[in-house]
Amino acid sequence: MFGINVEENMNTLFLQINNAAEGAEDMVGEETISIFQLIQDGGWYIMGPLAIFSVLAVYIFFERYFAIKKASKEDKGFMSTLKGHIQQGNFNEAKNVCAKNDTPMARMLEKGVSRIGKPIKEINASIENVGKLEVYNLERNLSTLATIAGAAPMIGFLGTVLGMIFTFHSMKISGNGVEISELSGGIMQAMVTTVAGLVIGIIAYIGYNTLVTKIDKLVNRLEAASMEFMDLLDEPGL
Repeated sequence: MFGINVEENMNTLFLQINNAAEGAEDMVGEETISIFQLIQDGGWYIMGPLAIFSVLAVYIFFERYFAIKKASKEDKGFMSTLKGHIQQGNFNEAKNVCAKNDTPMARMLEKGVSRIGKPIKEINASIENVGKLEVYNLERNLSTLATIAGAAPMIGFLGTVLGMIFTFHSMKISGNGVEISELSGGIMQAMVTTVAGLVIGIIAYIGYNTLVTKIDKLVNRLEAASMEFMDLLDEPGL
């Protein structure tokens, strides 16, 4: 008799466990949410600007990346050919060599060649002015990318704060109280904007530092070429 009762209790327990597991599986399936739905839940007034920031950041990164890559291309025989023409006194040929190379280095040295015969300080100043202008052009829109990197997380956090305010306001005006499921859902929706802002900010920050590193390397090459050119002008006979 006791054995039958124990067996019946065990069967009942196993049945309850199976029902609970099936119910949990149903709940998991019902709570599955897509990324698109999360974006919709974040609110257009926050997710809209963040979407614009994301598109703008990607555009600026790739546009500047390829522009810097093009500017960094170097003809290995450029400096040797330029030196040869200058040493032989063929300044017009030297200018033509520079004009054929569409790079910041060539434009900078072309300005120096056109000033040959004037004081060294004046030649050096003209080269530096062109170099600064070239670097300024390479850095175009980088400040916007840096602004996105800093502003996107703050806008996302603003959306979270507003979402929490709306959630607690709903709790306040609700006469019958708020269910835990409703409260957690509201908080989850509020946190979506912070996640979106952080993701966009991190991507923009990495992109900004990548471009700045490439520009720094190019600036070092321009400075080296400028010094080499000035040393060439200091040689006897020029």
